[in-house]
Amino acid sequence: MKAWQYMGDGAPIQLNEIEDPTPSPTQVIIDVKAAGLCHSDIMYMEIGDQMMPFVPMTQGHENAGVITALGSEVEGFAVGDVVGVNSSGVQPPLGMFTPGGFADKLAADYRDLARVPEGLDLSLAALATDAGMTSYHAMIKEGGAAAGMKVGVIGFGGLGQIGARAAVLAGAEVHVAEIKEDVWPLALEAGAVACVKDADEWAIKPGDDPLNNPDGFDLIVDYAGYDTTQKAINAIKRGGKVVQVGLGVPTFTVLTSSILGKTIVGSLGGTVQDIEEVCELMLKGEIAPAYEEIAFDEIGEGLERLKKHEVTGRLVARFGD
Repeated sequence: MKAWQYMGDGAPIQLNEIEDPTPSPTQVIIDVKAAGLCHSDIMYMEIGDQMMPFVPMTQGHENAGVITALGSEVEGFAVGDVVGVNSSGVQPPLGMFTPGGFADKLAADYRDLARVPEGLDLSLAALATDAGMTSYHAMIKEGGAAAGMKVGVIGFGGLGQIGARAAVLAGAEVHVAEIKEDVWPLALEAGAVACVKDADEWAIKPGDDPLNNPDGFDLIVDYAGYDTTQKAINAIKRGGKVVQVGLGVPTFTVLTSSILGKTIVGSLGGTVQDIEEVCELMLKGEIAPAYEEIAFDEIGEGLERLKKHEVTGRLVARFGD
């Protein structure tokens, strides 16, 4: 079968011919139908030799498809079931420690499978497994976004657009910080009340009461992860929370005094339940992320476009139909 693989030494992803996978007792084999492209794929290649001890490694951690074979211990699933795969579950992370879904076939542990509801487009199902799960879990489960809260979203990209919409659906007042002004209409359409280019514009001013200041945020989820973490901390009220998701830079620093009385937590991935909840919201049309479909053979080119910030929303490779 064909597979896009990281070969080591920071080299670009490469299309290779490899052997088909065989399932372990707890795995299924999935004919991959849709695979999302993620900035994490780029990060894995840029610092891959530190994160991927086994090369070549098939990339792709945002996958949906049809089960074609079952391991001897698989329960609750059958050949022909349409599923998405949790990339942060029982099986070591796809595309980093375990071969991912930029390939014709994927081996996945059955305990990491989310059922895709009938009628949901498989591009959306693929997006739900990472962009959906990760952003939703950070906003709703870790952040606790709810009615009456003032919520900030930093980065309205593949994840931020879903996180922002989830917060709107939860009843929060949502603000977006996004440098690309051309996506502001999408943010407003999703229910955000206002957009700014830089989260610095949200900062609580010196001398203001951080506890009672009506302009302070209850929650900010940072889907970017550059110099944005400090900016988020500067904008939340005392007792507020910053949820860090974005991995724009490998390290960052914060002013020690700025975190006193506040909370900062990291959110990684999510659960099968998160994926299935996002799938249901997508099926109902409550979450409708912007995305562009490309062909399997275009994955390498697509990652280069992502790297150059030439993509609005998410890229999804469709193949095997």
